[in-house]
Amino acid sequence: MGNQVAIGFDLNDLLAFRSVVEQGSFRSAADAIRITQSALSRRIEKLETALGVKLFDRTTRKVSLTNVGRAFLPQVERLLDDLDLALLSVGEAGALRTGTLTVACVPSAAYYFLPHAVRSFHAQYPRIKVRLIDASANEVSAAVTSGEADFGVSFSGNLDPEVEFSQLMEEHYVIACRRDHPLAGREAVTWAEAYQHDYITLGRSSGNRLVIDKALQGLKVEKPSICEARHVTTLLGLVEAGLGVAAVPSIALPIAPHPILASVALVEPEVVRQMGILKRRGRTLTPAALQLERLIRELPERSARH
Repeated sequence: MGNQVAIGFDLNDLLAFRSVVEQGSFRSAADAIRITQSALSRRIEKLETALGVKLFDRTTRKVSLTNVGRAFLPQVERLLDDLDLALLSVGEAGALRTGTLTVACVPSAAYYFLPHAVRSFHAQYPRIKVRLIDASANEVSAAVTSGEADFGVSFSGNLDPEVEFSQLMEEHYVIACRRDHPLAGREAVTWAEAYQHDYITLGRSSGNRLVIDKALQGLKVEKPSICEARHVTTLLGLVEAGLGVAAVPSIALPIAPHPILASVALVEPEVVRQMGILKRRGRTLTPAALQLERLIRELPERSARH
């Protein structure tokens, strides 16, 4: 018979393991793969027994991978990704695939890149659920590093060493103001001039704030702010309410013409950021994730042609 090894687990057990990692809880994982929570627990126990190791640390509030579980995860992902590729390459199997695809993105990227891309993706893979983690740049990087997200959309800077960055576009920061604001009719405004008006700023934990502070290190000017918020979308709401002006990345603004908001170029200096795709080094995206990435990459190209 030769030397045969009894593995002791099957594909369903590996799928259960990946679902728990993606969802962060046994209840959500069971819902995602449409089995009962007790059935999912049995699959995880079967896998742990077969391997002779503990894969998860479980409390009443939290489920997290053990060190062995973290080491096992990339191997499981590669195996399941290879299987997914084989299935998607057979006939019309792609349209019949089910599962969850997770993308982490900063809010401005979620607003600009994701809606059109996800709509096109859904038309091709109607049974694959897209889960968006719209969070800060640091949280996006962490989600990609941990494997919680298949990939991320964020800007460069302060990335985890395990994350690689591929640029989508370069964008400028602009001043957002109301159309009835004195700055609204200007072609450009300097940072010093912008700071002379009621100014709304981002908190120091914001990735955008870090980009701006680094670019303005040599600018000798008072930087008063009447209000501070964590997210760019909140800043825009405050600007729209007439509270003041704010420096924001250009893609965060609603598509012009907007009935209330206007944007003015910021100069002296011009501040830019690079927006791109974040991937964990050494991880191959699933065919479905690669397709969504392709759809996202087409957006800046299409905008450049118009």
